[in-house]
Amino acid sequence: MGSLEEAIKQKEFKDPYNKLVVNLLYTQSYLVSAQNGILKPFDLSPEQYNVLRILRGQNGVPTTVSSIQDRMLNKMSNASRLVDKLKSKHLVERRECPSDRRQVDILITEKGLKMLDDLQKSMEGFNSQVVNLTKDEAILMNNLLDKLRG
Repeated sequence: MGSLEEAIKQKEFKDPYNKLVVNLLYTQSYLVSAQNGILKPFDLSPEQYNVLRILRGQNGVPTTVSSIQDRMLNKMSNASRLVDKLKSKHLVERRECPSDRRQVDILITEKGLKMLDDLQKSMEGFNSQVVNLTKDEAILMNNLLDKLRG
């Protein structure tokens, strides 16, 4: 992968800020497409993968769909629909909350945990392969992206 200008066949940008926004959007699309290749054999979308990782991070403590939605990378995703799809694959389960019967608790299943374990090496390899930066550059990039979001 070369320069952004080569990739999208554009000679120049209005200013470096415009180029940065386009570059971030293009890079996000590149990463999602590459990640889809790893997730496809597991019949998972990146958003479903994100939900499973959120639930694994709960360490067995149930959480709500709204809490999952708040923590998702893509805020436009429909967490309820994603949970339903994961439930149909037996990767998560829904339970009535004992203290509030209107609330539904979501938990990752053993099958879901095993799938994440099976994906772990592929994703770690993907991350180190796709991020063509040194460790120090990755740290700097993370700090710059945090600063960009204010």
